[in-house]
Amino acid sequence: MEVEVLQDRLAKALNAVSRVAASTKAGLPILSNVLLRAEKGHLVLMATNMELATVQYVTAEIKNEGTITVPAKLLAEFVSALPRETVTLKVNNDKMTISTSKYKSTMNGILADDYPELPKVDVDNSVGFKINVDIFKEALNEVIIAASNDTTRPALTGVYFNTFEGALYIAATDGYRLADKRFVEDVKSEIKAIVPATTLQEVLRLVSEGMDEVEVQISDALICFRMGEIEVTSKLIDASFPEYRALIPKNISLNLELDKAELQRMTKVAALFARSSGGSITCEALADAGTFSVSAVASELGENSSSMEVEVASDAKVTLNSRYLLDALNAAKDTHILFGISGKLDPVVLKNAQTDDYTHIIMPLKS
Repeated sequence: MEVEVLQDRLAKALNAVSRVAASTKAGLPILSNVLLRAEKGHLVLMATNMELATVQYVTAEIKNEGTITVPAKLLAEFVSALPRETVTLKVNNDKMTISTSKYKSTMNGILADDYPELPKVDVDNSVGFKINVDIFKEALNEVIIAASNDTTRPALTGVYFNTFEGALYIAATDGYRLADKRFVEDVKSEIKAIVPATTLQEVLRLVSEGMDEVEVQISDALICFRMGEIEVTSKLIDASFPEYRALIPKNISLNLELDKAELQRMTKVAALFARSSGGSITCEALADAGTFSVSAVASELGENSSSMEVEVASDAKVTLNSRYLLDALNAAKDTHILFGISGKLDPVVLKNAQTDDYTHIIMPLKS
């Protein structure tokens, strides 16, 4: 194999695939390598940790086709340190020489024959759709914050892609909060798939300027994302997601339209005093005063209370985790949000005031 490729293109691709190679827990030494394949005008870089695989196509001048695997981290760091000029990759048996006009390095590799076959979605037995890249990013960022890190409950560590009334929704919950987003308006086939949150975080990292859309293919066991010259394939989580729609309150006693930026500011200030109480803050609406307040009490530090004027039909009070509320507010895209309260022990429902495609629920704390 002999290839000439621009340093900046190669470095960018290597930094992406090396993250996947570095995350492997399978105990196979070859999985910490990146597979390089020179073919048909492209240098193809591949990495997998047996749960997630990423493929990057880099435009290059192919003088001789071939394949090899070399340590991903070392190659990525070495290429990133090179000047922005043409890099030559030349393979001789199980060794690869990387050189520029003034730099040269030889790395010991492993023949590609021993590299595991990367998973591929069967297009004929899958559901596919395309989505604008900005809508894709916005929707995932609104939902992924509610996914759990608790690996003893695998279903909750993912984002649930599911069809409902002809549209595709994505949802996530950790048992304390729930985020639900209408993702694609018109989907012909039924979809029920739990995608690992770690996969979606990696996909979001790979999204870059100049990308217009994301193509998604979902089969029974795999999901594939294609973005320009990047392809990410991941196993789905084999578990049952909770029937979460039953958890969304149908009737809300009090709906307040609040300025998002002001509520964020009030919550951040209260959170400073709530550190010693597990982030516990109290949200209270007073009809007579026409105010909505956020307060916190710290026995050692003191107390804090902030309020804003708002139209209030009835009194209501609830105690929430400040971090959960801030996460929801940071994810919401509108300048005003609907803050729904029903009672001290009932979940709070947050929605964008101008759009109706996003719902975020936070369970209350016992005050």
